[in-house]
Amino acid sequence: MVIYLIFLVVCYLASVVGAICGIGGGVIIKPVLDACGVLEVSVVSFLSGCTVLSMTTYSVVKSKMSRDSHVERAIGIPLALGAAAGGLFGKWLFSYILALSSDKNKIGAVQAGCLLVVTVGTLIYTLYKEQIRTCHVRNSLGCIAIGIFLGILSSFLGIGGGPINLVVLFYFFSMTTKEAAENSLYIIFFSQLASLVSSIVSSSVPEFEAGVLVLMVSGGIAGGICGRALNKKLDEKMVDRLFIGLMILMILINIYNIGKFMR
Repeated sequence: MVIYLIFLVVCYLASVVGAICGIGGGVIIKPVLDACGVLEVSVVSFLSGCTVLSMTTYSVVKSKMSRDSHVERAIGIPLALGAAAGGLFGKWLFSYILALSSDKNKIGAVQAGCLLVVTVGTLIYTLYKEQIRTCHVRNSLGCIAIGIFLGILSSFLGIGGGPINLVVLFYFFSMTTKEAAENSLYIIFFSQLASLVSSIVSSSVPEFEAGVLVLMVSGGIAGGICGRALNKKLDEKMVDRLFIGLMILMILINIYNIGKFMR
């Protein structure tokens, strides 16, 4: 019963921060649950993806209904389509590598290692982003290609997109922190939806207790509601500080996970 409570709290807090910063929450949920060592890597990846999808579904639908969306259709739609395609490929890649490996812990180590590299790179960029000249990509094919890249990372790592989304949106589209956060959630929604559909169609959904999924999804939705409300009250600098603090925490957790899985 205690472990269920931990899952609920982790998903709720991760989704609050994820909704504020636009990182989906999976970047927290995945490594934290991996560190707990209660569930297999494949189960954690699937449940994390479902939780992130529930939170982003609420955020995207709410933005559309309230008509205060900052997602520019000319950019957002190609990015979303690319993310959906990338999500399918990332899911296939994860399943393929999982089938090849006799030691499932190695997959966890690979995911933690990739996430560590992404997180460190994101932290460095965030600290020096004011000194970096950004681009203004508007070409649809370019947007699709970028979306595919983000979708692959999102689905393969089981994090829903994470910090790399923000860096890419900052650099290639010159977005502000809050604009990037909303567009990131939009991309994550489509990549995770495609990944979930792929799992169902290919009958590759891992076994887990239904109660765990219900708790995690409930925490994700509740966190999305709270995080969206807080995002409107916080200024750009506060969101940046929260994001930097989160990256430092994730770096430490992923270093721990790499050591744990490599034992």
